[in-house]
Amino acid sequence: MAKYRLVLLRHGEGAWTKENRFCSWVDQKLSSDGIKEAQNCGKHLKALGFEFDLVFTSVLSRSIQTAWLILEEMGQEWVPIQSSWRLNERHYGALIGLNRAEMALNHGEEQVKIWRRSYDVTPPPISESHPYYEEIYNDRRYKCSDVSQDNLPKAESLKDVLDRLLPYWNEKIVPELKSGKMILISAHGNSSRALLKHVEGISDEDIINVTLPTGVPILLELDEDLHPLGPHQFLGDQEAIQAAIKKVEDQGKVKSPEK
Repeated sequence: MAKYRLVLLRHGEGAWTKENRFCSWVDQKLSSDGIKEAQNCGKHLKALGFEFDLVFTSVLSRSIQTAWLILEEMGQEWVPIQSSWRLNERHYGALIGLNRAEMALNHGEEQVKIWRRSYDVTPPPISESHPYYEEIYNDRRYKCSDVSQDNLPKAESLKDVLDRLLPYWNEKIVPELKSGKMILISAHGNSSRALLKHVEGISDEDIINVTLPTGVPILLELDEDLHPLGPHQFLGDQEAIQAAIKKVEDQGKVKSPEK
């Protein structure tokens, strides 16, 4: 019997996800399909009887918008939401805005997979000449963060994501979980992967093969020491979820020419 239960998910499809671009810290809203994914996620969680007491999100709109849509579908709009940059997507540095398939063509699929999925490889850092530098670092939301703007990352490995996420997990989320609250975390592909790595003890080598589809809730059942009672569970139609995982994995592959 689980002592604690936690639902974690990667937000619904974003506008740049659809375009197969590295979105990272550029603030994008959900695509029309992403809105439907979030709504369907809410419907499914409601049908399963979930009742949330608290929601955590990043400070990026696609994460927050997903949480709003889920709570609306569940009739739980009143549930408090707390947002932190520490749940943000991984900072992809100089890769931000680039097309993954084009990157695979230019640099090889294996290199793109290493940039996207490996644990301790950091992409080239963003520079002040980057077209999205000013948009990110002049954004008012980071003036409210718990670190100075000068100390915000310029590029991150998955290890870096876990390092900046863990204090928030330990100091903010864990106490709420241990107080008996049912928690939803609406985060991103890499912040969710980092958290799964920590909670489930996934090795540095194996985390490269963990892929999370958009808009699919993940149930974690934990004992009193916050150790998992089993592997994480994707909630929903398993065949559709596997197809969605393959779609994410294929984003980093060279696009076949249309016939």
